[in-house]
Amino acid sequence: MLGEPPDDPLLFFSVLYGFWTASYIAFNGDVMRELAARFLALAGRQGAPIPLMIGHRIMGTSLLCTGEIAQARVHQDEGIALYNPAEHRPLAARFGQDARVVIWFYRAVASWLLGDADAARADANQAFEDARGIGQAGTLMFALLHGSLIDILCGDYAATNAATNELAALAEQKGALFWKALGMSIQGCTFALTGKAADAVEMITSGITALRSTGATLWAPAFLSHLTTAYAELGQFDDAWRSIGEAMSAVKTTKERWYEAEVNCIAEKSR
Repeated sequence: MLGEPPDDPLLFFSVLYGFWTASYIAFNGDVMRELAARFLALAGRQGAPIPLMIGHRIMGTSLLCTGEIAQARVHQDEGIALYNPAEHRPLAARFGQDARVVIWFYRAVASWLLGDADAARADANQAFEDARGIGQAGTLMFALLHGSLIDILCGDYAATNAATNELAALAEQKGALFWKALGMSIQGCTFALTGKAADAVEMITSGITALRSTGATLWAPAFLSHLTTAYAELGQFDDAWRSIGEAMSAVKTTKERWYEAEVNCIAEKSR
């Protein structure tokens, strides 16, 4: 390198984003937050709208997933305020999904965790509308997955099933094992919540196994918590204790804390 600026002003940001994405999928909360902070600091020094918008997106996600919910909302609001559809929608191919759809869904999770289910629904509905209008498979698979998560959190299990079924079909068509595995795991959680314990065990364990084959560990505390519930309903208490132990260990080692309260609640019930 001779110090000359690259022709592509987003090149370095794309590299940082790739590293951040890898740390998110394999879930390392400390690394996620460090990379997001570096990304946002560099974007701030340059003052360029696109890097700033993406920086707030990944910082909001990093803070949310590691348990800093209120602070995550600040960055999510900043990211949405910076988003310009005409300029930023074409970036979906470069950064995997449309940024505003991503922010809306994670802001929906934040709203639900802060006790505002109506705001969570409003953001999720708006995100779905945009995702279908954009017509990019990565954005739509993201929307179907995260929409099904919001549906689970809000207790709308019929909507969850519809979304995961659509996700399974699209992921199969695109050969997207990562999205298919996440959808299987979410569907298994729905089974656990609707009294279908045996189906839940089969689906969640298959989903987790498929996820791990891609190197992914994200959402493990949530999936393992629902697996614990299913095992307990079947009277398989050794398996239940093992699963909740794995969930608690995952929270501690990866710093994925957005579902920590529920993990602790299930752990107390399992004693």
